[in-house]
Amino acid sequence: MNIYMTSGTPDFMESLKNKYVSEGLLAMHGDGNSLLLHETAGKTVFQTPRRYEIISSSGTLQENGYFVFNNIPVTDEGRPVFEHDFKERASTIESELGFIAFRLLRPLDSDTYIVLTEWSSNTYYTRWKNSTSFGQTHAGVDNTPHIFSSAPYVTTYMTRGE
Repeated sequence: MNIYMTSGTPDFMESLKNKYVSEGLLAMHGDGNSLLLHETAGKTVFQTPRRYEIISSSGTLQENGYFVFNNIPVTDEGRPVFEHDFKERASTIESELGFIAFRLLRPLDSDTYIVLTEWSSNTYYTRWKNSTSFGQTHAGVDNTPHIFSSAPYVTTYMTRGE
């Protein structure tokens, strides 16, 4: 299973979503950026997408939610360590209040993995991020700084109407 992404203006992303209704595309909107996400086992409808392989997942991505993309650049040598560590932690988030879905995305054209989580609202994500559960889940990450090729960064998106 793969995830394909493309970016553009909010109106253009919404028009593509409406054009390909049967594909189940998700349009997300953030600060100054809109994103269209296509999760599929087949080919994508996008011309030049960013491509990712789903290597771990839980839950079903929903039409209405708060999406958090933890973008993590990883060295080639660090990929096996990173993937192992995140697969081990993934299930700890599933019982969190407001949690909807999780995807660990391996980049096919870059070095930046994406840890994608969907929450029913920003409030639930913030509550989890400030919890002891979050601290326990991320314990030990600082012990492997050599696997990162640059600093990670977070982007957030909502669907229209939230």
